[in-house]
Amino acid sequence: MQDQGKVHEIKTRVRYQETDQMGIVYYANFFVYFEMGRTEYLRHLGLPYSSLEKEHIYFPVTEAHCRFRSPARYDDILVIRTWISGLKHATVEFNHKVTRENDNTLIVEGVTKLACLNVNRKPARMPEKLRRLFE
Repeated sequence: MQDQGKVHEIKTRVRYQETDQMGIVYYANFFVYFEMGRTEYLRHLGLPYSSLEKEHIYFPVTEAHCRFRSPARYDDILVIRTWISGLKHATVEFNHKVTRENDNTLIVEGVTKLACLNVNRKPARMPEKLRRLFE
């Protein structure tokens, strides 16, 4: 995990449907939490996915990594922190850290890398206006 630049924070409560038979958050749901963090980070910058798609700019996830540190359970309030940790010509990398609100326990940390695609869904240089917002 790299240095935290502009950190965006959201909170969510663990819903029953997100837990497994053992009563803890099912591992794949953390990638959903990462997406929630990314989506709201972009919205905070004034870039909701819907406006990017209207401009035919797409950002599919090309890599995702997750390191589990402690379990989260039903009804926990989780704090999802998201920040940009890397920026290249056609990719952006987000770091994510999820903690439990009441005791600040680190639950999971991870990275997602997204590629910039153009109208033809081909890799493309990131538009300058996005680069400036991400830096």
